[in-house]
Amino acid sequence: MIQLNINGKSFNVDVEPDTPLLWAIREQVGLTGTKYGCGIAQCGACTVHIDGAPVRSCVMTAGAAVGKRITTIEGLAVNGVLTKVQKAWLEHDVPQCGYCQSGMIMAVSALLNDKPKPTDADIDAAITNICRCGTFQQVREAIHAAAKA
Repeated sequence: MIQLNINGKSFNVDVEPDTPLLWAIREQVGLTGTKYGCGIAQCGACTVHIDGAPVRSCVMTAGAAVGKRITTIEGLAVNGVLTKVQKAWLEHDVPQCGYCQSGMIMAVSALLNDKPKPTDADIDAAITNICRCGTFQQVREAIHAAAKA
């Protein structure tokens, strides 16, 4: 049994320490907004924040997350109020199938916390998530809109 702090709440999860954090979040805690995509940290569908930094949860172990602050897509909005990134996503019609979007929003939220006014080069360097629907232009527009909000 290990204890994880997810979205400000403490959870005791019955997993081996080497279990991928993604599976502890989805299967043990029941927060399914974080998605499985590739399992090798390439696509970014599983991105969460660990102490504020974006991390691909498919390759981080649950044991390595003990004592850290984990935030999932479910923990971004406060009291039902969407963040500026989530609002920009809707306003710019970013989601198509939506599968990659929770990880993309988590990566973008971390980028804007680090660089409130990112350049296109900053976006290219930081946002390496893959969208199979190809909404990258809408993503860029939404990032710039969120930065201006």
